[in-house]
Amino acid sequence: MSVKILANDGIADDAVARLEASGFIVDTNKREQDQLADAINNEDFKVVLVRSATKIRKELIDACPGLEMIGRGGVGMDNVDVEYAREKGITVFNTPASSSQAVAELVMACMFSLARGVYDADRAMPKTGATEFKALKKKYGKGIELRGKKLAVIGFGRIGQFAARYALGAGMEVLAVDAFIKEPVEIDLQIPGVDAIVEVSPVSMEEALTQADFITLHVPAQADGSAVIGEAEFNKMKDGVRLVNLARGGVVNEDALLAALESGKVAAAALDVFENEPTPREDLLTHPNILSTPHIGAATVEAQARIGGEIAENIEAKYA
Repeated sequence: MSVKILANDGIADDAVARLEASGFIVDTNKREQDQLADAINNEDFKVVLVRSATKIRKELIDACPGLEMIGRGGVGMDNVDVEYAREKGITVFNTPASSSQAVAELVMACMFSLARGVYDADRAMPKTGATEFKALKKKYGKGIELRGKKLAVIGFGRIGQFAARYALGAGMEVLAVDAFIKEPVEIDLQIPGVDAIVEVSPVSMEEALTQADFITLHVPAQADGSAVIGEAEFNKMKDGVRLVNLARGGVVNEDALLAALESGKVAAAALDVFENEPTPREDLLTHPNILSTPHIGAATVEAQARIGGEIAENIEAKYA
C-alpha cells in the first residue's frame, strides 16, 4: 500500500503533484484538533504535515502508534513535541530555509508602513478622505524615513539575517541580538553585479533596546511561556520606538505593549502573530497604532512553493 500523507494545514499544489507522482497518497482535508488522532489511526496516515495551526503533542503521539513522520512547513517547531516524537522513533523535520525571504520582506513592508502611517491612513481615507482631506494630510504628513535609523534584530538566525540584509540595503544600522552568536556575522547584500558584504557584530539586549529606533523579533516561543519583551524591556527603549513581531504570539507581552503604546514609549507596532490565535483580542486589532496581519509572514506564493519542495524532498528521502 502506498504511504498516506495528511497535510492538515495545507501544502502547495506543486508539492502534492510531485508526491502523488512518486506514489504517495496526499490528503489536504483539514481535521480539527480533537478529530486528528482518530483520522490518523482510522485512515492509516503515516506522515502528518502541519504549519502553525495544528499541534502535535505527546498525547497525540501516544495515541497514534503508526505515525512515522511529522513535517512542519516553516521554521518554528513549538507546536510539535519534537524530542518526544524522536524518542518514539518518529522522523521530525521542518523547512527552515524556505520562508526566510518572505518573512523578511514583510518585516520591511511593516516598517515602511509604520514609519509613514500608511496602514492607518488607508483606514481613514475611505471614511473621511473626501471631506477631511487637508486634515488627514496634516495628520499623516509627519512620518519618518528608515535610512539612518537603528534596527534591533532580536534573534539573528536565518530570518533575522535576511531581515538585516534588506534593512542594510535600505541604509539602516543593524543591532544584532542573539545569545548563540558571539562573533561578527557577514551579511551579503546580494545586490546583482555588486560585491557588497557588511559585517554585523552582535550587541547586548540592553544596548539594542536603548539605542533602537525600530525593533523586529525573530525568536521562538520561550519554553517557559515568558515574554522576550515585557514591561521591563519597554522601559529601556527610546521614546517613539516602532516594533514589529512576526515571530510568535507571546514573545511580546500584549498588555505591556498596549501600555507602552498609550504612554507613547512605542509610537506604533506591527503584529502578525498573537497569543490567542486564531482569536486575537479585539483591543489589539482595533488599536489605531497597531498594524495587524493574520499570521501571513511566510505566506507568499514563492515561499509556499519552496516549503512544499523541501517537504517533498524529506518525505521522498525517508521512503526511497
